[in-house]
Amino acid sequence: MSRLNRQAGISLLESLVAMSILAVAVLGMLGVQLRTLADTRTSVGRAQSVRLIEDFAERIKTHPEAFGPPQDHLDAPGPMPARADCRIAACDAGMLAHWDLAAWKLAIADTLPRGAGQVFATGGHEAGRGQLLGVMVAWRANERAGGDAAYRQPLVVDSPAGFDCPTGLTCHLAHVQP
Repeated sequence: MSRLNRQAGISLLESLVAMSILAVAVLGMLGVQLRTLADTRTSVGRAQSVRLIEDFAERIKTHPEAFGPPQDHLDAPGPMPARADCRIAACDAGMLAHWDLAAWKLAIADTLPRGAGQVFATGGHEAGRGQLLGVMVAWRANERAGGDAAYRQPLVVDSPAGFDCPTGLTCHLAHVQP
């Protein structure tokens, strides 16, 4: 048997091994890229929730007479009832507080996937300034089911009303001084 006959097919075998190694490397890089995209989306959601909470705090500062007692801007879970549009019609202080709250909740729903907002009394007081409000923004978690349990653990808010982060959602909580 000649030397040429013994080498037949070796190049094909080398090519198959190289392609297999390349495929495993590409799949590994794809997995890392997908995880990075998921982490980026979670970070964007957190940044947007912080911005939305700051928006609510600015609404309170912009209309301090509208947000008198904390009860004016507390809300019950679920969608807000339809209110008058205070941009086109004159509103009293209470109506303005409800309109701002409804506009804020609509902004959350438009910005975050399955986004929802909740404002509640915390029972906490800032020295000499009155009651603090808890402001929670929730949105659909972008984590796979088998992710880090500590990261996915629902946020339990220590409040008399007992508001919790809904299961399967990621929440961001802040306290606002009316």
